[in-house]
Amino acid sequence: MIKKSLAPLALGGFGIGMTEFVMMGILPDIATGLDISIPQAGYLISAYAVGVVVGAPTLVSMLSHRPPRSVLIWFMLMFTAFNALSAFAPNFHTMLLFRFLAGLPHGAFFGVGAVVATRLADKGKEAAALASMFSGLTLANVLGVPAGTWLGHNMSWRFVFLIVAAIGLATMVMLHKLVPYFEATPGAGLRQDLKIFRKPNLWLALGITSIGTGGFFAWLSYIAPLLTDVTHFHANTIPLIMTAVGVGMTVGVNAGGKLADRMAPLPAIVLLLMSMVALLCMNALLASSQPAMMVLAFAVGANALALGPPIQMLLIEHSREAEMLGSSLGQSGFNIGNALGAFLGGIPLTLGYSYASPQWVAAGLALSGVCLALAMRAHGRRTAVAVPA
Repeated sequence: MIKKSLAPLALGGFGIGMTEFVMMGILPDIATGLDISIPQAGYLISAYAVGVVVGAPTLVSMLSHRPPRSVLIWFMLMFTAFNALSAFAPNFHTMLLFRFLAGLPHGAFFGVGAVVATRLADKGKEAAALASMFSGLTLANVLGVPAGTWLGHNMSWRFVFLIVAAIGLATMVMLHKLVPYFEATPGAGLRQDLKIFRKPNLWLALGITSIGTGGFFAWLSYIAPLLTDVTHFHANTIPLIMTAVGVGMTVGVNAGGKLADRMAPLPAIVLLLMSMVALLCMNALLASSQPAMMVLAFAVGANALALGPPIQMLLIEHSREAEMLGSSLGQSGFNIGNALGAFLGGIPLTLGYSYASPQWVAAGLALSGVCLALAMRAHGRRTAVAVPA
């Protein structure tokens, strides 16, 4: 059961997860509706991700001196307005702008929400409170994304964004009624928060997050055309497969938490990124097999979200001086990966290769994340040896 005061954070996470991930399922419908190619439609995914990357540190640092509840309401107001406008976008360029603007409050909401969740938690249950907030994000992939994908195929992709806006509006009301008032963090401010970016290890952790998870997003961004054109699933089957991805994510985030309790963050990340490389290569090699792709949809979703807890622990470990900003950096990193994955995965498609080709790009990005993690581990060992000397 989710604590009542945490329910608005979970609902906000549900809306955010739906608007981010439903794009992958309705990408062909948006491309048809706006009269653009699928690689062009992929830029809409990148635009939203860039908005998250820009908005998370900027909005959190600018508003960290304000009471958290009012900040969360303002973030959700932005989210609601720009998702509603996305539903009425007349052309590609307008839609590109609205997706960027809709992404701005995404990471900022989770950054501030994480701090609020820990304040609302019972003593000793802070991690459970954070899990409650992120449960909305994983639940979106089980229910919201498949439902939105079905609506996009059978009714209109524009209707999907109106539903997301309605969820944002409901979240605003619940935040006002159920989340208690907290004073702002004393002494918080842009100059103080930005000091954490002086740490080289923080930049390495962000690099692992951004590039390593880019492999997952290169896979997810083009999963719908891969499954219809290469695997030859009917379009109406895509919502079912997206449900398998969402169930995998839900299982994976819990498994990743248990793994992170047993291993240090960096070794856990290396292990999970290596398994991601293997799974993405299998997607490319087995793309014509319907049974294999159903299993792999679950497995890749689980592997990707299992990375969440150890990555979050690694980032927080190197940004303890700025709570809200540090907790928002995970979302920035994931969405840099989202933008990279969607953009780089689309390049072989524009060159005329098949819809299986982004899987090789995806595997390369995940492998690059492994290399960065190993480099960070080696750097840590050298530093540990140098300090006593």
